[in-house]
Amino acid sequence: MSVDTQQNPFLRLPQVNLIVPNRDLSMNPITAFLVFACLVGSAAGFFWGHLYLTYIGVAAAVLIGLSLKMANVWQKFVILRMGKLQSVRGAGLFAIVPLLDHVVAVIDSRIQTTAFNAEQALTRDTVPVNVDAIIFWHVHDAEKAALAITNYREAIDRVAQTSLREMIGSSMLAALLSDRKEADEQLKVEIGQKTAAWGISVSSVEIRDVAIPVALQDAMSRQAQAEREKQARVILGSAEAAIAGQFVEAAAIYAGHPWALQLRAMNIIYETTKERGATILMPSSMVDSLNPSAATLGLVLASKPDLASKPEVVPARLEPEPVKRQAA
Repeated sequence: MSVDTQQNPFLRLPQVNLIVPNRDLSMNPITAFLVFACLVGSAAGFFWGHLYLTYIGVAAAVLIGLSLKMANVWQKFVILRMGKLQSVRGAGLFAIVPLLDHVVAVIDSRIQTTAFNAEQALTRDTVPVNVDAIIFWHVHDAEKAALAITNYREAIDRVAQTSLREMIGSSMLAALLSDRKEADEQLKVEIGQKTAAWGISVSSVEIRDVAIPVALQDAMSRQAQAEREKQARVILGSAEAAIAGQFVEAAAIYAGHPWALQLRAMNIIYETTKERGATILMPSSMVDSLNPSAATLGLVLASKPDLASKPEVVPARLEPEPVKRQAA
């Protein structure tokens, strides 16, 4: 038979809050040794029949256990006396007044890290991103960290997440992806201004990852590819313009030096026939251009037309047939 405890409030079990003891407030080795020595002395007094020694030993053990404390070099003990701030104790042994003094907090002054993130946060250009970051901080004022705020660790996490979302909302996606250092510095300043009143200093903030949607990644990849193709075409056009300018200069040089043009043509033919088994077909006009005597005679006849009527001057055959050469 099952009983519904939701409908019957008298059958509900009482809730018990378990309080885990703070290891920082546990008994230190020196105090434990002194307490053990007092208890041993009280046991010896009881064994010898001196009850007053037993009472003194037990009272001394209780007093030492409640009053003698020890702090490590990175710890700060915040002590209240009858509800008011009494002192903040640092490294070493110190004593408090039992029943009047109370250690309300043990602050760790070492540098600590807190990881935080922002999921589906919209940038200034309305792009949803997931950002993971980490913050390095330390407590520089133990009194403010213990008395000015309830839980400074949780508060740092909340402030960091809020500042991260504000920074993402005011930044463009391109700036967020490229200017990581600037975004880190902006987060450090904003979080540090908010946590300074709690006695906490922010050492640095680092953005670990910026995740964008897959569809946007494909679009950005195509855009980058198009930009690279555009740049390649611009470079190719510039190279072609430069080559054309060089060709113009070469043509001007060859126009004043026809023998140089013939040597260049012969060099081109030689370069093309170096490969074995290559068959090169050249027109007869190109062969005539490579014949210096024929070229010279043509220039003379062009300059003096009256010599062309004399048969002994004009050769019987000025236009040879196309030549087929087999490369060696």
